[in-house]
Amino acid sequence: MFSKILSANRGEIACRVAATARRLGIRTVAVYSDADAGARHVAACDEAWRLGPAAARESYLRGDLILEIAQRSGAQAIHPGYGFLSENEEFARAAAQAGIVFIGPPADAIAAMGSKSAAKALMERAGVPLVPGYHGDDQDPALLAREAARIGYPVLIKASAGGGGKGMRIVDDAGKFDAALASCKREAKNAFGDDAVLVERYVTRPRHIEIQVFADAHGHCVSLFERDCSVQRRHQKVLEEAPAPGMTAERRRAMGEAATAAARAVGYVGAGTVEFIADQEGRFWFMEMNTRLQVEHPVTEMITGFDLVEWQLRVAAGEPLPARQDDLRIRGHAIEARIYAENPARGFLPSIGTLRHLRTPAAAQFTHRAEADDESAPVRVDSGVREGDTITPYYDPMIAKLVVWGRDRDHARARMAQALAGFEVVGPSTNVAFLARLVDCESFARARLDTGLIEHERAALLPEPAPPPLAARAIAAAAVLAGEADAAASGRDDDGDLRRDPWSLRNGWRAGGWLRRVLPFESAAGPCPVEVEYSASGWNVHDGDESIRIGQLRWSATERRLRGLAGERAFDAGAVLDGETLHLFMPEGHLALGYASPLAHVGEGDADDARLTAPMPGKVIALMVAAGAKVARGQPLLVIEAMKMEHTISAPADGEIASVLCAVGEQVADGVQLVEFAPRA
Repeated sequence: MFSKILSANRGEIACRVAATARRLGIRTVAVYSDADAGARHVAACDEAWRLGPAAARESYLRGDLILEIAQRSGAQAIHPGYGFLSENEEFARAAAQAGIVFIGPPADAIAAMGSKSAAKALMERAGVPLVPGYHGDDQDPALLAREAARIGYPVLIKASAGGGGKGMRIVDDAGKFDAALASCKREAKNAFGDDAVLVERYVTRPRHIEIQVFADAHGHCVSLFERDCSVQRRHQKVLEEAPAPGMTAERRRAMGEAATAAARAVGYVGAGTVEFIADQEGRFWFMEMNTRLQVEHPVTEMITGFDLVEWQLRVAAGEPLPARQDDLRIRGHAIEARIYAENPARGFLPSIGTLRHLRTPAAAQFTHRAEADDESAPVRVDSGVREGDTITPYYDPMIAKLVVWGRDRDHARARMAQALAGFEVVGPSTNVAFLARLVDCESFARARLDTGLIEHERAALLPEPAPPPLAARAIAAAAVLAGEADAAASGRDDDGDLRRDPWSLRNGWRAGGWLRRVLPFESAAGPCPVEVEYSASGWNVHDGDESIRIGQLRWSATERRLRGLAGERAFDAGAVLDGETLHLFMPEGHLALGYASPLAHVGEGDADDARLTAPMPGKVIALMVAAGAKVARGQPLLVIEAMKMEHTISAPADGEIASVLCAVGEQVADGVQLVEFAPRA
């Protein structure tokens, strides 16, 4: 076994590698960019070395610098995680030439599976079923269009070197093919340095099912069963679960045998994932192989009881696999939710900012199932950030992976709902509330799964903002009152000045009677004020004829938690006042209310269509219009690239471009005006 390894990644996987290595008595070396100097993975490892500036191409993608640090630090091996250089054939070869073990498959296996087109040709020879399509080297757009017509619409254009949903477009008819192809190629070139694509039939209502495989250098290869990753948005996974609902023993055996055949065909060693597309009747076809550990590997660990990172280290050190196929069993059900800093209501645009408050549900560290009983670790949180850290525009905006285990799928789903209710974030926008609705929606609850589930359930998953009920606003009022009482008890007012005179008491007593006051709350749906009536025994919160009594308040400033009674209901809520926004975290979800002064700018960005601002920090990569151009509603105006994804800015109505305020290649900040647009009168 190694004595020291270098973790060439960041975030939660680097933290996980450090934890597993420490358990095995292995020292770890972290690398970091200027944006990551204070990151969690840096603290988790035994030593840390600077790579370079924040941009990934100048730091985490610099294989030469990583190898230099490995040699200077005395690391014997490099764990690449599952991003950046983890599937880079040249880096794996360079590591081997430098005498450093690459904790992953051989470079030849990465090369064989690195091109989706070449991989499909190889799988065809190995007898693995394939979706009809074109996987050739000729990338002439006219040829690709003819092949799409031959295959039959709808088709899927996919970056040959791609992954993670980047460089991928579904095309419904021939008239949209050329524009989709150009966009796909641009995105693929930017993300992978290679704009080659393949075209294949798009399976209607497809399921995305993948098989976790593991092979050692002694000729052993096993399948650790399947994961269902059908719940996606923009071709990126949102929820993953294992085992796949509705999977029969016969189909599981067939898919496992196809996956291990694929791995053996390329002389695979280490952890890998063979991904299949399946229809609703159970037929399946090879899609691609990811020659690395996947983000969703914890659900496999939860149902098998094995630490796959430990398996990686042992196999890379030359040891045989810790288990054979007959030793592997499925136990229970596991679900993983990816907690992202993003705004679902704005098309899932990434959100950046400081995590000013971060509270996660009670969780246990992963332990080997042989050492655990049925209920020992039902909830697991894998995270690479801490409260106070900043989500930057440079890297993937994942906050954490939330993983739960249950006796069966219903049990696991109930646990996930409970765990999501305990996840609190203040700072950047998150998808936590969206995930809670997703876990609760009928299609997911009944396991009616396909990759279009989110679109099918869009109305339920992305509802229009509704006024919060009085019960929730009463708890918000209680939070305001508790905060004021806490300030009064400290002898200081909101500005920190000493206030010891009786006229500044916060108990609501007045010479002419008890105080009545209005708290001017504002929700995403608009103003929602309440009137608070003070009394000797508590408060009554009114909205018209409706009233709720608040009492027995207990506030913990250190925990940021508020407990008490709202009518007959006992409540226990997280409460964080962040500037002029009060955040409440209750079992029914997160509620953000404007408070202290009306939010003067709510809705301005949406109302002012003439401004057309950048939805997030990014780089302008294409301009389709010039000043004076007449445009129609929905017509693409420009494209911004951010976090390796393209975001198209379209005309909000019929009108004219008054002026263009940006240029191709320009880096723009969030909210910067890009185009001045004059709607048609």
